[in-house]
Amino acid sequence: MGPHERRSRNSVAVRGGRVAGALTSALLLGVVAGAALAYPLDGFGVTGIARLEAYDLAREALLTRRTLVPGALRASDEIQLRLAELTGSDLPAADADATRRLRQMLGAEANRYAVTVVDFSDPTKLRVAEHQGSHRQSPGSVGKILVALGWFQALADRFPDDTEARHALLRDTRIRADPFIRVDDHFVPIYAPGDDRVRKRPIQEGDEANLYTFLDWMLSASSNAAASMLMEHLLLFRHFGEAYPPSPEDQAAYLAGPTAALREDFRVAMLSPVERAGLPLDTLQQGSFFTREGKRLVPSFGSIATSHQLARYLIQMERGALVDAWSSLTLKRLLYQTDRRIRYASHPVLDGAAVYFKSGSLYSCQPEPDFVCKKYHGNVKNYMNSVAIVEGGTSERPLRYAVAVLSNILRKNSAVEHQTLALRIHRMVEAWNAATPVVVDRPPPDPTGAAPAPTPVEAPAQPVQAPTAVEAPMEPVPAPDGSTP
Repeated sequence: MGPHERRSRNSVAVRGGRVAGALTSALLLGVVAGAALAYPLDGFGVTGIARLEAYDLAREALLTRRTLVPGALRASDEIQLRLAELTGSDLPAADADATRRLRQMLGAEANRYAVTVVDFSDPTKLRVAEHQGSHRQSPGSVGKILVALGWFQALADRFPDDTEARHALLRDTRIRADPFIRVDDHFVPIYAPGDDRVRKRPIQEGDEANLYTFLDWMLSASSNAAASMLMEHLLLFRHFGEAYPPSPEDQAAYLAGPTAALREDFRVAMLSPVERAGLPLDTLQQGSFFTREGKRLVPSFGSIATSHQLARYLIQMERGALVDAWSSLTLKRLLYQTDRRIRYASHPVLDGAAVYFKSGSLYSCQPEPDFVCKKYHGNVKNYMNSVAIVEGGTSERPLRYAVAVLSNILRKNSAVEHQTLALRIHRMVEAWNAATPVVVDRPPPDPTGAAPAPTPVEAPAQPVQAPTAVEAPMEPVPAPDGSTP
């Protein structure tokens, strides 16, 4: 995987005072800066995700500082599936006028975007706007949502009529980080009840936590190490069945078995759930581990995504059709953002909305006169991918929509580009629903999770220019079978 944001390596020692006060001080001093953490804050007792207790204790101070925003404070029972009555898995045809508006909004570099927007504010009448929805691109860390899907399908296969048994396995099974985590520098929150601080560091070999926590680390902090551990244990869970977790000796013997058999097990574990969710493998799949050691130990195959199929994934989740209703709802809660928001999710226009989010980036550079390679500014490739569900508006007039964005905007800060796009898409959906526009009362923060940047609250829209004939299209990505779209 390509570079992602790095977090401060400092931890903050807090002396004296009650635990809640100490945690507040530690969190405000930046221990959690840069993360994009998920799951409702009231979920510690249910899931055992320990960092939720820390953030819940410090929520008022974090809200004052705007590390947390009002939309991050939904209780677990407020997070529901919104399209349970919707039949059919296909999206409606894209609305021509909405698509034209979206295309104009993207401006002169529209050909470097693939975007699908699905407005389901009225659950009986979905509206779709789409630009280059069939363009294929590496999903990057967005592919981690398919790892989660693989786990929920495997749990349902093992316990088809017992959701409590599935939940208990995620809550009570503790796994220990092993060489599959090598090498990853994504920081995760490390906390145990009673600690006076939340420590932020990469997962280390020997770290132990329950499966819910590893899912949280993968989907929230976007830890490649957590993702690779979950992929390893998905193989183990499917192979050993009732004997999972296996003994260290049995685990080692299985992983040292024939390479072809291991690769086939991996293909089935990762691809079958996608197919069973009604999603086509030629345009949506995750086919490799997220760490170098994982890729060395388990042979890879292709990873690919389109904005259209990523949007369908989100809508299938809202329908309760990713495995079943329990799996879909649990996954939605795992994607719910409950800390400092980043990238697409970070624009203040979304402060009051609940946001369910995953993003991924991959950039690379080559020497070029007067160009300095920086994070998210690649001049060879500069992929930024985002998927989000936004729930705003009022109880009487809800505003709900799903967005999937793939982009390859060269030499520009792709995190800022996605943050700006979030504002424009939100304004577009407000207009569709004749909703009163949300007032933006603060500058957009740095979308990588750093301190707020001194940028205007909401700049006037710039005139849209048509793309020129020399504009480069998004570069094709080979399909899983090696062909080019």
